[in-house]
Amino acid sequence: MKIEIQLDPNQQETKVIIVTEQMTDEVKELMDRLSNEQPRVIAGFQGEQVEILEPEDIYRIYGASQKIYAVTELGEYQLRSRLYELEERLVRLGFIRISNSEIVNVKKIKSFDLSYTGTIGVVLSNGTSTFVSRRYMAKIKQALGI
Repeated sequence: MKIEIQLDPNQQETKVIIVTEQMTDEVKELMDRLSNEQPRVIAGFQGEQVEILEPEDIYRIYGASQKIYAVTELGEYQLRSRLYELEERLVRLGFIRISNSEIVNVKKIKSFDLSYTGTIGVVLSNGTSTFVSRRYMAKIKQALGI
């Protein structure tokens, strides 16, 4: 596959043209990815202030008391998206669901504690401890090759 970029200062909106001999699975996948691309940043709220959160800065996203929160090095932010929507957006960026109410950034996992009977403890690089629910243990083990 060849990629060509043309810069045009008169162009108001980005336009992608795919030139191909025939419609292949690769072309269909590329079209789907381009048309379904979500913005990479997430709006986080602390009181009346809104901050732009980069996914790579987020340790975990969890639900509590009917609200969704994201934890970063700079603090905890309330999010206005549903957990399943965030999971769909962030799965390609290395996030994985560990329970019905939590997804974590795999790149921020420091270690796993397998000493608990029937469950896996997760320690994040910021020192936070959490657990993989039994329902998601097989998925986690498969994703990490345990």
